[in-house]
Amino acid sequence: MRLEKCYFCSSTVYPGHGTMFVRNDGKSFRFCRSKCHKNFKMKRNPRKVRWTKAFRKAAGKEMAIDSTFEFEKRRNVPVRYDRDLMSTTIKAMKRVQEIRARRERAFFKQRMAGNKERERVENVREIQKNIHLVSTPVAKAKEMQKVAEASKHMEVD
Repeated sequence: MRLEKCYFCSSTVYPGHGTMFVRNDGKSFRFCRSKCHKNFKMKRNPRKVRWTKAFRKAAGKEMAIDSTFEFEKRRNVPVRYDRDLMSTTIKAMKRVQEIRARRERAFFKQRMAGNKERERVENVREIQKNIHLVSTPVAKAKEMQKVAEASKHMEVD
């Protein structure tokens, strides 16, 4: 079972899914869905379309350089089946997935590091801009007293 990559969005194309376009010069392009195929036919650049992996990597949203990507490359050299080799390969694949997940979490944390401070500054600026809309607990207490006094005067009258 061979899992292909979509030419446009870089997602996996499972057997029996997607479409394949073969150009006159013999180059073949696989697409995971018609959305990718249509965007390719419209000659859109995947690095400028925001939902593609190429955009996310180009914009620094995902890791672009990491040693774990070497394991994903396709190798065309056939290897004779060996049970021990298969078991070690499967263990290595699990370990690589753990390492990649840990590195992606660290990358995300580093990318989002300044956001809390930036958000806090933005919130303070917004509050200062619209301070007239904010009512303090002291002001609420004064309002409640006024309402209570007004209701007492109404009862007396």
